[in-house]
Amino acid sequence: MPFRFRAASLIATAACTLLFVSACSAGDVAPGTTAAESNDTGTEADARETLDLAPVADGVLHTCLTGDYRPFSYAAGGADEFEGIDIEMVEAFAADLSEQTGRDITVEYVKTSWKELMPTFLSSCDIAVGGISVTDERKEQVAFSIPVIHGGKAAITTCGDEEDFDTIAEINQPTTVVITPVGGTNEEFANEHFSDAEIIRFDDNNSIFEEIVSGNANVMVTDAPEVVWAAHEHPELCQVNADEPFNTQELAYMLPKDDEEFRDAVNTWLERAFEDGTWDEATRDWFGEDSVFSSENRPAS
Repeated sequence: MPFRFRAASLIATAACTLLFVSACSAGDVAPGTTAAESNDTGTEADARETLDLAPVADGVLHTCLTGDYRPFSYAAGGADEFEGIDIEMVEAFAADLSEQTGRDITVEYVKTSWKELMPTFLSSCDIAVGGISVTDERKEQVAFSIPVIHGGKAAITTCGDEEDFDTIAEINQPTTVVITPVGGTNEEFANEHFSDAEIIRFDDNNSIFEEIVSGNANVMVTDAPEVVWAAHEHPELCQVNADEPFNTQELAYMLPKDDEEFRDAVNTWLERAFEDGTWDEATRDWFGEDSVFSSENRPAS
């Protein structure tokens, strides 16, 4: 360091001592500037910005979920202890917020139903996760994050039979037995597209894939992420067209409609999670390695 700067530092230090001004130091704010404009580290600046996020001002990330949709959120036996991809993701997000703010941000889960998801979110939650479809109707009341899944309806069948059921026309044959859960968009899709096939309507979504394994049905059409999960869970089953589904559908996180700052914080973290391995780590046990929904296979934004 040139001598003149060392001398200036000594003079400044002496002045601080004589005036008993504790704030005078190498990191002092220059006259006419604010603390935010001073030479802080990026981490400290980010912490101040994140600290102002209204949804976590109380130190809690209130998270809505239904807990009935594997692989995203699931409560075994109806308990309040959840597992799934989005459980790992929201916990990782809270940890990231904690690191940025320098204080503990905890997750509080608010279990609801699909029917009550919207009113529960509007009254009680900062974010909603668990395989939520982006729809125009929902966008009238809430905002959405960037998509975590680009999917749609896809087929699953016994391994070796994939080529027999890779189009709607091939499935919609009198010799085909299609199984579908009662209620919801899967049954609607089956009713609309498989009128010539035999349709079995099944009440237990937890054991429905076993019906294909046991030979009681040929094929099921459901959301592509569930197809990939079921094929990973049941070695006898193979996904047919999860990479090219019969229709298109995006799954994302539901967020407060008018809080752009929080939405930007979620999206920034999600983009980073897709790049740094957080997403792949959360999905690996559910989708397997290098699935169609891995970060590497995400469509270009």
